[in-house]
Amino acid sequence: MQVNLSMPKNTSSFISYAKAVNSAIHQLMKVDSSIVIIGEGVPDPKAIFGTTSGLMNKFGAERVFDMPLSENGVTGVCIGASLTGLKPILIHQRIDFSLLALDQVINNAAKWFYIFNGQASVPIVIRMIMGRGWGQGPQHSQGLHSIYSSIPGLKVIMPSSPYDVKGMLVSAVRDPNPVIFIEHRWLHSIKDDVPDRIYEVELNKANVLFEGVENTLTIVALSYAAIESLEAARAIYRYYKLKIEVIDLRSVRPIDYETITASVSKTGRILFVDQAFASGGISGEVLSIVSEICFDSLKSPPARITMPDHPVPTSHYMTDGYYPGPLEIAKKVLTMLDFEFSGDAYKELVSDLEIVGFHDIPNRNFKGPF
Repeated sequence: MQVNLSMPKNTSSFISYAKAVNSAIHQLMKVDSSIVIIGEGVPDPKAIFGTTSGLMNKFGAERVFDMPLSENGVTGVCIGASLTGLKPILIHQRIDFSLLALDQVINNAAKWFYIFNGQASVPIVIRMIMGRGWGQGPQHSQGLHSIYSSIPGLKVIMPSSPYDVKGMLVSAVRDPNPVIFIEHRWLHSIKDDVPDRIYEVELNKANVLFEGVENTLTIVALSYAAIESLEAARAIYRYYKLKIEVIDLRSVRPIDYETITASVSKTGRILFVDQAFASGGISGEVLSIVSEICFDSLKSPPARITMPDHPVPTSHYMTDGYYPGPLEIAKKVLTMLDFEFSGDAYKELVSDLEIVGFHDIPNRNFKGPF
């Protein structure tokens, strides 16, 4: 009998962002019995957009829990559990709900490693889901990542692709300190090739999604805004033959300034796109640092696209125009590069990027807010 001693080939599957999250958790819990998962709706049939599907059946009620509506208390329990050797994955179906646990996250989880001089740490991952649409309103659709990004002791991650979300979730769970893991719910249906194996993606590196050329422009974006920025960049290349650079920030704490400043030094311009408010946000921080480091390279003032500085209406009829999309991003790029809004190329770009139909759902297959 012959025995094949060769290593199996790496295989991948074309799966959704939600399935990639589910795959990461399944594989992690299989190899590490200290991992537990808890959150509102974890064992629910909808399984938090499908990301927790099948976990209770496979790993049992001893490791997979629903939770009461007591965010501060449950977060404290998970921090305590992590100090005894467990590795909790805590899930808030809305990032807005996590506000009730700010004291636990900021004053306990984030500071424990420093308070005890590195002798104890809190290996907890807190998944938070942000996003808009379907009349979510001002209390269920906020982009609050800048709150957490301002806290020393936390890592704050916002992956935008199925490949990144699996690899970064693995890295986050294996990190010895607390990680805030933020997913935009419009990303859950996006599909890509994802390795079947377990793997890691660094938590502190930005990713160049579309490589630009000199004397053009750099877009820096995060989460779903990175997808929209990439769409805008591809359309600009398609109709204007102009290659601008698109960087997916991926992490808002720490921020990979090395990748950003290298790009801006090449292109001479920067546009930051964020699905949050401008005031006190990530956009201002990044543009400030870029201005300090790349001042002599800048050919125009740094610019940003953010949400209007007021809460979003609940009525989806009133949200039309509230959220900038690929067309608004493309128009801003063309303005910064002194292109006129005229001609056949511009008409084709608008026709390509203009939203047709409902503006508050990502695609026709989207089945609702939960």
